[in-house]
Amino acid sequence: MNTTRKRLARGVSLLAACAAIAMVGSTSASAASANDAFYQYTGGTPLASYAPGTVLKTRTVPYHIVGLATPLKATQLLYRATNAQGQPSVNVTSVVQPACLFCLNREKVISYQSFYDSLNPNDQPSVQIAGGLSLGGAIPQIETLLFSPFLLKGYTIVISDTQGQTANFAAGPEYGTNTLDSIRAAKSSPAVKLSNKAKVAMIGYSGGAIATEWAAELAPTYAPDLNNNLIGAAFGGVLVHPAHNLYYVEGTPIWAGVMPMAIIGIARSYGIDLTPYLSENGARIYDELKDASIINALGQYPGLKWTDLAKPEYPTPESIPAYVTAANKVIMGTGGTPTIPMLIGQGTGGELEGTPGDKPGIGKGDGVMIAGDVRSLARQYCAAGVKVQYNEYGGSHVTSALQWLPQAIKWTNDRFGFFGSWTIPQNCSKIAPGNSLAPITAAP
Repeated sequence: MNTTRKRLARGVSLLAACAAIAMVGSTSASAASANDAFYQYTGGTPLASYAPGTVLKTRTVPYHIVGLATPLKATQLLYRATNAQGQPSVNVTSVVQPACLFCLNREKVISYQSFYDSLNPNDQPSVQIAGGLSLGGAIPQIETLLFSPFLLKGYTIVISDTQGQTANFAAGPEYGTNTLDSIRAAKSSPAVKLSNKAKVAMIGYSGGAIATEWAAELAPTYAPDLNNNLIGAAFGGVLVHPAHNLYYVEGTPIWAGVMPMAIIGIARSYGIDLTPYLSENGARIYDELKDASIINALGQYPGLKWTDLAKPEYPTPESIPAYVTAANKVIMGTGGTPTIPMLIGQGTGGELEGTPGDKPGIGKGDGVMIAGDVRSLARQYCAAGVKVQYNEYGGSHVTSALQWLPQAIKWTNDRFGFFGSWTIPQNCSKIAPGNSLAPITAAP
């Protein structure tokens, strides 16, 4: 396993370097964009008349890596989706299939959720796959390495723009519906040619874990037609209770900038205007980050705290009732109970990335995600009868990904195996207690 992690790390570093080189020499005029006509629905039929997951447009593009076209093709689908407020919306997913006529594993589908983590629609996977080049889009480029083991086995890969067309970072329920509707679209598309019996496993880390987990918990109620096709969800580095994470990362040297990014994304998803609550400094940071990627935030706002963003009359986030309402809507486990097995991984070595090791009332985490919250979510699902394999690592958010990924690949492949539905590992009885996942309350 150590050899596998080293190879993955070297591959990621090499592809990241290639992405940086390619972007230096690129021009926006030649790159794909979220402003392309393909992303717009202009039909005469009201969008609400279509069922979620309905394919509205189809195109085939060469699969690009760092702006360079490869022989691989991607089928991109514009489909009817549902946003966080329950309104009809449109979104895009990219389907990559092996280049063979009679692939034995073609009906095995991997729904891969990206951790592109950006407030800029141009950073989303579909744009990058179509040839886009942006600094924030370097993450989807790198991720080609992460799902390539499944592609090499002949599986079909579905890669949704999980954050939606307005890039609502950290807005979990919207990630979930976008993911489920992307799978619906892929299964119904004549261009993709999947049968109704095709089985789907979902996988994602960090931002991809947000989409994977929310899709799993929403599927029984939001997509019961699809739920029986789902065979498992593997995710790691998990954002369970975002209001807790705000206190965990504020003041830290690397991850503090993610705090305003998440606040902006969640507020945007639920139509909340933050500007009346922001101080002059907060307004400046808001303008800097409202269209930014996580790459623009990591390590660039060291020591940033809530009080650096808000006016004095709003000393805590809980001082803003609209924030409280929205934050409680994005707590994992509040949207339903999954019916599929889960592999969950979480790191506890946040000190490696500059986050204090054991914050009072929060406990250990990986630098940005909180282990106690993840354990509580796992135990909640265990109590409901879900088969959960929970693994905890001593690494940080980045290094734990290298431990989680080989396990997730093996676990996911096993779900497609002949005995996959019979031999599902679980360690529910060994998961230690965690933090309370109770909703937050507004300050008096």
